[in-house]
Amino acid sequence: MNQVIQNLDKVKQRITDAAHRSGRLPEAIKLIVVTKGVEVSKIQELIAVGVTDIGENRIQEAEEKYEIITEKKHGQIKEKYSDNKCQWHLIGHLQRNKVKSALEMFSLIHSVDSIRLYKEISKRSIDKQHPIKVLLQVNTTGEESKFGIGVDEVLTFIQGTQNYPNVKICGLMTIGIFSNIPEDNRPVFELLRKVSDKIEQEKFDGVEMKYLSMGMTNDFEVAIEEGANLVRIGTAIFNTDN
Repeated sequence: MNQVIQNLDKVKQRITDAAHRSGRLPEAIKLIVVTKGVEVSKIQELIAVGVTDIGENRIQEAEEKYEIITEKKHGQIKEKYSDNKCQWHLIGHLQRNKVKSALEMFSLIHSVDSIRLYKEISKRSIDKQHPIKVLLQVNTTGEESKFGIGVDEVLTFIQGTQNYPNVKICGLMTIGIFSNIPEDNRPVFELLRKVSDKIEQEKFDGVEMKYLSMGMTNDFEVAIEEGANLVRIGTAIFNTDN
């Protein structure tokens, strides 16, 4: 067994252990394998052993991989792994001029952080069979360097989306502070969960707090303990020095 697959198994076990510590079922937590900078052959190896969710940060890099992995030719998609169709997640910042391309690939966009972007997604999804699923990115750390809607602005933001069709808000995403100490981000993750609970109480039409996307290699176990059900992990899987 190669090192990357061994790492994947270790990560899955850590997810299971964190779920049990918090009284949750491991099956309730979805692992999104972050493949930024990873060659296609390694992604294909993981798909072959059951990975179903791929996370990408940049549209151009994602397009190149998507076309190879799905064997997309002349606008037609032939699934290379018909028994294990992948779901692609956009976890990086999305510019409005890249929305059209993003809608062709991604099952879930994690990083909606402005009304202008939301409007563009709505406009570009008019001809889609199903509403585009998105998460709202919330800046729970207060860092100016991070994208995201302010914690105190989320409810107003959602009210402002109600007149734009074809988009479905399915939850929230956040990025913690960069720290080697996982506990440093517990308050950040707890805050996102509380924001999600507050939104649930408001019962907005067409808004569902199904997902909490939080936690990466350095802190995903704490995120799970605080309610994450989407964790975005790359380094712990692809770092062959582990």
